[in-house]
Amino acid sequence: MRPYWRITFAIGLCALACTQPGLAQATPPTILTIDLDNFVIYQADIPDATKFGTNPNVTPSAILGINDFFVETLLADIVAVNGQPAKGLYAARGQTIKTSPAPTPGSAIADTTHNSIRQQVFEILKNDGTPVGTIIALGLSAGPAPPGAPAQTTGNWAIVGGTGAFLGARGQVGNGGNAVALRSASMAEDPSNRRVDGGGKSRWVLTVIPMYVPQVVSTADGPAVTHSSDFSLVSASKPASSGEILSLFANGLGPTFPGVDPSQPFPSAPLAVVNSPVQVTVNGNSSQVLAAVGFPGAVDAYQVNFQVPPGTAKGPATVQLSAAWITGPAVTIQVQ
Repeated sequence: MRPYWRITFAIGLCALACTQPGLAQATPPTILTIDLDNFVIYQADIPDATKFGTNPNVTPSAILGINDFFVETLLADIVAVNGQPAKGLYAARGQTIKTSPAPTPGSAIADTTHNSIRQQVFEILKNDGTPVGTIIALGLSAGPAPPGAPAQTTGNWAIVGGTGAFLGARGQVGNGGNAVALRSASMAEDPSNRRVDGGGKSRWVLTVIPMYVPQVVSTADGPAVTHSSDFSLVSASKPASSGEILSLFANGLGPTFPGVDPSQPFPSAPLAVVNSPVQVTVNGNSSQVLAAVGFPGAVDAYQVNFQVPPGTAKGPATVQLSAAWITGPAVTIQVQ
């Protein structure tokens, strides 16, 4: 079978467009729903540090009532992002500050109601274990969600940064509900048994404003989407066909493996494969993505090979590209 991957353009127009760095533009926030499993809260209930994590059995916390200023560590597995299987680690550190306009003795008086201050880390991997990136958030647990966050039920955290595909991200985070109650444990419990011992199931809703977004390159003659057979531009005079393999050229797909300094051009050998999950939809229907790599010799420019879904209707068709579950603006091509 003839390979569909090529590392040279047949048309100079796309080559020119894809060597220009920094073409990605800002878009509205992206909503990420992150599902967690085996969620355990390890409470600092023992003073002897030599006994931390030493009990191989399920070990309930020795503290029944938690007063203000109490410290706890939270661990869970990331199992899905936007309904797609994923892997990763959720890790958080919290300190109890029970606040209320009418506090009970030992709690703190305040104008708002919360139960702790917490720092959170979402370290996200593809389902095959490939690192995608990390999102870091700080804020207050329980209580009302931030204004303008209807999918969040409680909690008010600000996204203060990220790494990898989420480099420079900002936004906000809230709890989307617990399908299974979280399990509290003593810090004496061995956390290596967390998946065996089990824990809660939780959903988190992240409103992410990325520093860059996937964007199909624009040329003077339309979006840089080409026929993979000869790299001629898909146009009204030469439309795509249902089931055909196309190549699009884009900015903003993020890190690759092997890694490349953001200011440096991508190598030709080995090709730099995009770390993040990359998706292409045509008229809202998922297409098969055959390859997504940094274009050799270019900075922040990528080539993605995909198949037009069989059965795609004739006429104008919208093509939309996403990476790390962040979706870019749609472009239009012609299908015959």
